[in-house]
Amino acid sequence: MTVPTANPRPDSEIERVLVVVAHPDDVDFGAAGTIALWTKAGIEVSYCIVTDGQAGGFEADRDRAEMPAVRRAEQTAAAAQVGVTDLHFLGYQDGALEPTHDVVRAISEVIRKVRPQRLVGQSPERNWLRLPASHPDHLAAGEATVRAFFPAAGNPFAYDDLTEEAWTAGELWLIQHPEANHYVDITDTFEQKLAAVMSHTSQHADPASLTGRLRTVFGQAAVTAGYPEGHYAESFTVIRLGG
Repeated sequence: MTVPTANPRPDSEIERVLVVVAHPDDVDFGAAGTIALWTKAGIEVSYCIVTDGQAGGFEADRDRAEMPAVRRAEQTAAAAQVGVTDLHFLGYQDGALEPTHDVVRAISEVIRKVRPQRLVGQSPERNWLRLPASHPDHLAAGEATVRAFFPAAGNPFAYDDLTEEAWTAGELWLIQHPEANHYVDITDTFEQKLAAVMSHTSQHADPASLTGRLRTVFGQAAVTAGYPEGHYAESFTVIRLGG
């Protein structure tokens, strides 16, 4: 199904944004440049990290029991690079995530606490052209986030055991959806994005090569968006409730 034309609210009308992703570092690869622009504009951005990324990394001799603490610390440092200090870690198991009612409830609870006007999440649809972007945990977190976006978080009769009042975020921005309908020029914050990604030191065996790949990928996104040569862009699929 073709996605609708993007119709995001102007950033000047947004006070709070919540980003929900499966793993530490997902937000930095997908949206850190845009987030840096938002925080510079005075928008409060919060993160909700669904798993602790226990299955990530490249060090064979690493004690896997250390990974949750390592990855939470790395994500906290990465968030600081783009002006984010409010992080919610849900602690689910990396590699075993499913969009269960428990996960939807947990995400809905964070939405009700943060009360964002804009929700950012991962695509629940597999991208066959970029399969690594469609990690099963990404798809599960994306599906759970969409279910929380509508209707769960905004339905006062859903999860009525939660103490926070129901809250509906007016728009959803999906990362890595197969059909992008919105681009953000992140040229001015691209170095912050790189710094955020590189904060996840336990995940990068070859940082220099990764930096080059990121410049290529986000430079190509800028070309697709029609931005001038030498620019960088992040792509999203924006869905707004009520059209």
